[in-house]
Amino acid sequence: MAEKTLATLFHDTLKDIYYAERNILKALPKMARGAQSKELKQAFEAHKEQTQGHVERLQQVFELIGKRAQGKTCPAIDGIIEEGEEILAEYKGTPALDAGLIAAAQAVEHYEITRYGTLKEESETDEKLTGLADSAANQEAAQAAE
Repeated sequence: MAEKTLATLFHDTLKDIYYAERNILKALPKMARGAQSKELKQAFEAHKEQTQGHVERLQQVFELIGKRAQGKTCPAIDGIIEEGEEILAEYKGTPALDAGLIAAAQAVEHYEITRYGTLKEESETDEKLTGLADSAANQEAAQAAE
């Protein structure tokens, strides 16, 4: 069995986040299509562009360390994405949909924050999502429930 070192841990984590980013990239267009508000659609489209940049950056990191860009299945991100898809299906057409999509997107952001540490882009996206939730989606869902 190969010795486990910080370098192997780094490489394993790199493969994990590469897998995650590529799957997030596939999920974002579905989230954008499902979102009801124009602002949330735009937020998902912006996050897709940001995520594409992350994928490209990760590919560069693989190249710098002399490894092939390769993902490693990550059950955590698979579960988070699956939850987002459930929200899309179960809340379609309801006032709570956008609030649910924002919560699902924030779960993705928080996962990314744990992998990247303090990457500014992830924190900014999380803050934007919170702003969308606070300014409209949560209020609209709450008013519809009354």
